[in-house]
Amino acid sequence: MLPDDWGGVTGWAGLSWLQGRWFDGSPWGGGPTRPVVLAVGGNRAIRPQPECRVETSEERLWDTDILLVDGVRVTHAARSVCFEMRYARDWRLAAVSLGMACFNDLVSIDEVSAYAAGLNGWTGIPQCRKAIPFARENVWSPQEAMMVIHWSVDAGFPPPLCNVPVFGPDGTLLGVPDLLDPVVGVAGEYNGALHLVDSRRARDLVREDLFRSHGLECATMDTVDLADPTDFLRRLAAAYDRAVHIAPERRRWTIEPPPWWVDTTTVAARRALSDQQRAQLLAHRVA
Repeated sequence: MLPDDWGGVTGWAGLSWLQGRWFDGSPWGGGPTRPVVLAVGGNRAIRPQPECRVETSEERLWDTDILLVDGVRVTHAARSVCFEMRYARDWRLAAVSLGMACFNDLVSIDEVSAYAAGLNGWTGIPQCRKAIPFARENVWSPQEAMMVIHWSVDAGFPPPLCNVPVFGPDGTLLGVPDLLDPVVGVAGEYNGALHLVDSRRARDLVREDLFRSHGLECATMDTVDLADPTDFLRRLAAAYDRAVHIAPERRRWTIEPPPWWVDTTTVAARRALSDQQRAQLLAHRVA
């Protein structure tokens, strides 16, 4: 435990201590585990300890930036995620970091935007600010977060909604596609290694057929597309071409939920849940 005036853990390690499921030190896109960073402000009495994979940051530090969590001093989530975003390899990976911090409701995009607005002149702050508009509060994996960017930046289609439930005309849940253009009617799915298992693949095919039978077109991004999204972009463009020719009477789906449905698509909505609702609806988000 650090003395009271010696700062706290920041970046991925701080987010991990705050129960951020996706922050284990592994960089998005692969590579060696990154060191723990201690934000020490101007305190030069604490030196980096490379043998322990601990680095220090002497950037300005305010008392209000520090939290005591289970006996460990950490910087609050907005500062920690801004650190991650400022020092990310590029702005796309910075956007992934923000989206995955939102996954466990550690921050909202508005909170990070407001905090970043006060960091004029800080290293990496232009990259951080550039990334914020491309982050989403309801992506469920880093791959989905990157898929959003491929969809809206590389393919140039309207920014999709993320993990929004889709219902049939009678209010029956058809499924929750990873990404969705609710205007044109294109759903996007990311298929990682788990989706290659026979039973999971069979369920995926059934759901895709259900979407199509209700007038939704689908485009899938596979693990192999992460290194080069060219094939995914081609499949996405083809799905848009098909979708625009679907007759209105065949579009038998809606994203308007029935009255009994509990919304969990935003940080604000999830924070408003009761403990019982969180245990029931957000169990998949717990590490």
